[in-house]
Amino acid sequence: MNSKAAAAPMPDWDLVQAFLAVVEAGSLTRAATQLNTSQPTLSRQIAALEAQTGAALFERTTRGLSLTEAGEALVEPARRMQAAAQALSLAVAGRAQTLAGTVRLTASEMMSAYVLPPVLAQLRTAHPEIEIELVATNRIDNLLAREADIAIRMVRPEQGSLVTRHVADYPLGFYAHADYLAGRPPVTPNTLADHDWVGLDQSPQLIDGFRAAGFAIDRHFFAFRCDNQIVGWEAVRAGLGIGITMQRVAARDPDLVRLLPEFAVPPLPVWLTAHRELRATPRMRIAFDALATALAA
Repeated sequence: MNSKAAAAPMPDWDLVQAFLAVVEAGSLTRAATQLNTSQPTLSRQIAALEAQTGAALFERTTRGLSLTEAGEALVEPARRMQAAAQALSLAVAGRAQTLAGTVRLTASEMMSAYVLPPVLAQLRTAHPEIEIELVATNRIDNLLAREADIAIRMVRPEQGSLVTRHVADYPLGFYAHADYLAGRPPVTPNTLADHDWVGLDQSPQLIDGFRAAGFAIDRHFFAFRCDNQIVGWEAVRAGLGIGITMQRVAARDPDLVRLLPEFAVPPLPVWLTAHRELRATPRMRIAFDALATALAA
C-alpha cells in the first residue's frame, strides 16, 4: 500500500470562476447575468464544485446566499487561482507577435453606436487580419480580469497597471428636432418647464446635473425616461422632446437644433486604457494607437 496520501484533484477552473462570481454577486441570478449564462447552469456548476470539495459552499438566507465555513475557506485560494490565471493569460497575450487575431473593446452604448463604427471601419480597412469584438455597455468592465483588451471610458481608470491616455474632451449640448420646436415657445432658461424633456429613468445623473446648475427638478421634469441612452437619443431625434448628447453625434443629423448654448455643460472626457503587457502585442498596439488618433480628431 502506498504510504503517501493521494493528492486531491485540482478543481475545475470554470467551476472556481462560477464560485467567485456568486461570492461577489451575492446571488445566483446576478452572477448568472454577469457571466452571461443561465441560473440552472450556474447552479449545476456550484453543485459540481461542492461535489469535488465534499462540502456545501453556500447556504440560503433571507438576504440571498451566504458562505458556509467551507466556502469561506475556499475564497482566498480561489482568488489566488484567479490572479494566477489572469497573469498567465496576460503573459501569453503580451507575447503574441502576429497581427492576426482578436481585439476586444468595451465602450459606452452611445460611443459604440454613434462614434466607433466609422473608426473601426478604418481600422479594419487598414488591417483586415484584425478581428474586433465590441462590448457595448455603460458598465465599467475590468481590464485586469481580461473582460476586454482596450476600454474607452468617460472616467479615468484607477488601476496603476493600466496604460491610460486622455485622448479628448467631447463637448455636450442640448438638442431637439425641428419638428418638435415648430409652433412651441422659445427654449430659454425661464421656459424649461414649458417643454418636454428626454431623460433617464433610474439613473439620477441628469437630475443631479440640473440641480447643480440651480434648477430644482425631479424625475417628472422628464416627459420621456429611459436608461438606455441610445433609445433616449432616438427619442430626441423622433421629436419627443429636448435631450443632451455629444455635439459630434448631434452634428450628424441636420434636422436637430442646438439649444441653450449659453449653458456651460461640462465636456465628456474620453480615456483610452489597456493593460501594460498588451501594449507589447502588435495588434493591440495598432488598435490602441488607431483609436487614440481617431477619437482625438
